[in-house]
Order: sequence, then C-alpha cells, then structure tokens
Amino acid sequence: MAQRIIDGVLSALAGLVSVLLSWPYWRDFEYWPESHAMWWVYIAAGYVLAVYVFYVFLGCLRTLFLHDEQARPATGRDGLVREERP
Repeated sequence: MAQRIIDGVLSALAGLVSVLLSWPYWRDFEYWPESHAMWWVYIAAGYVLAVYVFYVFLGCLRTLFLHDEQARPATGRDGLVREERP
C-alpha cells in the first residue's frame, strides 16, 4: 500500500512538472486559445493523462527490475549455500 502512495505522489509531481513545462508562459504565449475555459479543460486533461502515464510507467519499471532480479543467477553467500546442498 505504501508503494502505491509513493507512486501516486511521484506521478502527481511529475504530472505537475509536465504541465508547468507546457505552460504558454515559457514560450512567450505563442499559443493561447481564444476560449480560456477550453484552455483549463486542456490543462486538466493533460495533467490527468500525465499522472496516469507516469503511474503506469513506474509500475512497469518496477516489474522490469523485478524480472531482471529474478533472472540473475544466485551470487554471493546465498548462492554458495544453495550450491552446497544436495
């Protein structure tokens, strides 16, 4: 449960950074729609999608590292103990 909370918080922060990087202020207001309501809908939808994408990415990354860890041969002290047993 704690891992999901951590993933959610990291995803929310990464989504916020993504929204701030796409803000038109950084690009000298080159793009600003005529309807400010639609702009806020665009920002909100982008934030929700960014949080979802980052959350799924972190889950996939964790699975990737778990599979890599399971695929490695046993090494170190635990590996020696396993080899000595018949």
